[in-house]
Amino acid sequence: MSEACDRAMIDPYNAFLFRDESASGGDGPLAGITVGVKANIAVKGMPFHAGIGAWEGRRADPDAEVVSRLRAAGASITGILNMEEGALGAKTDNPHFGATQNPHRDGFSPGGSSGGSGAAVAAGLCDVALGTDTMGSVRIPSSHCGVFGFKPATDRVSQDGLIAADATLDAIGPLARDLDLLERVSQVITDFGDGAIAGSGAVLIEHDVDVHPDVLTAFEAAVTALDSAPTDVALPHKQSRIRFAGFIGVSKKMAEDLAGVSVSDNLAKLLTYGPRRSAEDWNEDQIILAETREAVRMIISEYGFLILPTVPNPPFAHSDAEPAAQADFTCLANIAGLPAISIPAGWTEDGLPIGVQIVGPAGAEAGLFALARQLDHKMGAYRAPNS
Repeated sequence: MSEACDRAMIDPYNAFLFRDESASGGDGPLAGITVGVKANIAVKGMPFHAGIGAWEGRRADPDAEVVSRLRAAGASITGILNMEEGALGAKTDNPHFGATQNPHRDGFSPGGSSGGSGAAVAAGLCDVALGTDTMGSVRIPSSHCGVFGFKPATDRVSQDGLIAADATLDAIGPLARDLDLLERVSQVITDFGDGAIAGSGAVLIEHDVDVHPDVLTAFEAAVTALDSAPTDVALPHKQSRIRFAGFIGVSKKMAEDLAGVSVSDNLAKLLTYGPRRSAEDWNEDQIILAETREAVRMIISEYGFLILPTVPNPPFAHSDAEPAAQADFTCLANIAGLPAISIPAGWTEDGLPIGVQIVGPAGAEAGLFALARQLDHKMGAYRAPNS
């Protein structure tokens, strides 16, 4: 049997692009824990290409700081995970390395851009995976794959050894099948604050996002499970406009960083939006992002946390076009630079996972996890694939 066939039998989801079969861990708080790493995070001696075919032969040296911290805590780094090309997109149908399948349904997207990370964790191919989150790329696959994902505050996790899409928004974050392990890993790789969260929270209204009925039902159940009713709040701009302003900034930065690099026609097209933006429109984009950042931070300061659907749509088939609004809610935590957790919240009528996210204040990561754990205990929505 060929090596490729062996890999396909072990990983029919195309989540891992490289496996270190000799990987071993050490002593420490994460001893015995296996970790897969997204292909835009450096692991010494392993592929380091960010899903870009022209960089397929690149090998990392040295480890990214987060990887060094995991090794020092005893974790075993087992391999490199598939991702959206360049980390721009939320489908993980990579033109160079193939599509990653959702373990909950073959032929369906695991989300992205950290789709390999979500699929590997959901399928039990590793205990934890590292992803990166520019406008939702840890939390979107967490939702679509029915697992837990944490996006740290932007300035509380190192970007050393990261091929960033946009360093002003990016954060390396973990995904896991339970909150306890997610928190243990987060304590190792981030500046993890022990503050509590005070307040009854807030929910976003007047956002003009078309939320799928099954997602809305799950979200309403999550809100009902809170100890107190949250306050309705609105932002100064609609979600689609906020998300588009963020995308323009990412497109501008990536176009600059990837100048002269051969990429797919799809990514090349996405990289034209930023550079061709007029100065007047780009100035408006920056105002929208600044006003959104301030508004979200004010909401968190006043009400303690913001609870939102993670993704407005359920998982979708690879044969379908990627829904444009997938990052409409997740982008807020990146723009505000705040930590956020996505947890399983329920299921569609035909058995696909749905997530809910909580955004909290930097420095109160312990309180954010405590709130997520309280909600998770009430909802009990985690379900392994085929269970």
